[in-house]
Amino acid sequence: EGNEPGDSLKITYSELLHKVCQFANVLRSQGVKKGDRVSIYLPMILELVVAMLACARIGALHSIVFAGFSAESLCERILDCGCSLLIT
Repeated sequence: EGNEPGDSLKITYSELLHKVCQFANVLRSQGVKKGDRVSIYLPMILELVVAMLACARIGALHSIVFAGFSAESLCERILDCGCSLLIT
């Protein structure tokens, strides 16, 4: 379910698993490893769920900053958690 009332998407577990594994490989190729911190700055879309689950799959800690926050708020959260990668 998205932000808008009629905004929804159906996906099978198999499709989700494929997307999560694919994105986990992207994160690994960017040097993200177990214990690293990753910030995710996305609206309520499928890619947010995929990024969050991909981080969990490789053991990286994730901090979700919803897209409504200002650039200054995002900057503070990135510095506070010491993240090594920002997903937008």
